Amino acid sequence: MSISDTLLGRKNVDGNPFIETIEPAASLPGGEVRVIGKALKPPRLSRPQISFSGVPGSIVVSSEDFVIAKVPYGAPSGPVIVHANGHVSNGREMKIAQLIAENLHPVANPALDLEGNIYVTFSGPRGQKVPVSIYKIDTDYNIKPFLSDLMNATGIAFDSEGQMYVSSRHEGTVYRVASNGTMSTYAEGMGIATGIAFDHEQSLYVGDRTGTIWRIARDRQMFVFATLEPSVAAYHLAFAPNGTLYVTGPTTSSFDAIYQVDPHGSVEVFYRGLGRPQGLAFDAAGNLYAAASLAGKRGIVKITPDKKASLVVAGQGLVGLAFTRTGGAVLATTNAVFHLTWGIHALPLI
Repeated sequence: MSISDTLLGRKNVDGNPFIETIEPAASLPGGEVRVIGKALKPPRLSRPQISFSGVPGSIVVSSEDFVIAKVPYGAPSGPVIVHANGHVSNGREMKIAQLIAENLHPVANPALDLEGNIYVTFSGPRGQKVPVSIYKIDTDYNIKPFLSDLMNATGIAFDSEGQMYVSSRHEGTVYRVASNGTMSTYAEGMGIATGIAFDHEQSLYVGDRTGTIWRIARDRQMFVFATLEPSVAAYHLAFAPNGTLYVTGPTTSSFDAIYQVDPHGSVEVFYRGLGRPQGLAFDAAGNLYAAASLAGKRGIVKITPDKKASLVVAGQGLVGLAFTRTGGAVLATTNAVFHLTWGIHALPLI
């Protein structure tokens, strides 16, 4: 039995350090978390020590009742322990995302096919062609080039039959991509086409970041579905279980909104108060998750249907996420992809 197993749940006795909770309870490596408890700081002018599954972390701020610490690279999920006053605290479990690919350039959500393979872009600066546009990461986390010759690949989505679609923000075009990586034009003329998503009827919605959400029916007729405030980066789209479309598009404000668009194209603010909100996803319970900053802290923000927001994953540079069918999440930063064993499940397939 490990020290953490022995000490897990131990009460604070004789001034020994005791961890009550960790906020948030999940993080990327390098993320900052707040460890809340009692007697967490030595009485003299010195800092406590902290470890994540036995790997030492760095203390950013320390006090009697809380410690802010940076999650170390290489630490697996497991107990967090504070050493102070010559004593060791109880262990408090924490989820830590594991790196599966790096040296990429995602600008939106990763996407998963029906077999659980992950697809992620190397988007590059607008107007710059890169050797590989999309990489495929298989279920064993082997990464290989999947698609080339697509300028500024941005949004990826699969329809109900498992067919891939990709937007190009340089060309204003959405391409249909076969399993062997060959492309054909599906729709074009959509300005700076960014986020894409399918509704229950398998119509495709495309966000032109200059202010338009396009609807493309299965017969490829294209309509202006809704108009929003222009974005400085990209629109990101996701459908809720009830069929309502949710959209983010970061602006120059630090108090941005997530919008909801009803089936008739009427736009309302669902939640306001996020910094640079980007990729969106819903879980099977109908909670909305966004890569954003909340109260100045970057990570994954969970917003319940009654509009209560909380930071649930800490991590810098997050731009998107996708839930797996097995209770995990794939998290994308500006240059890497991580997997988090989380116990949260994706929406059922449409």
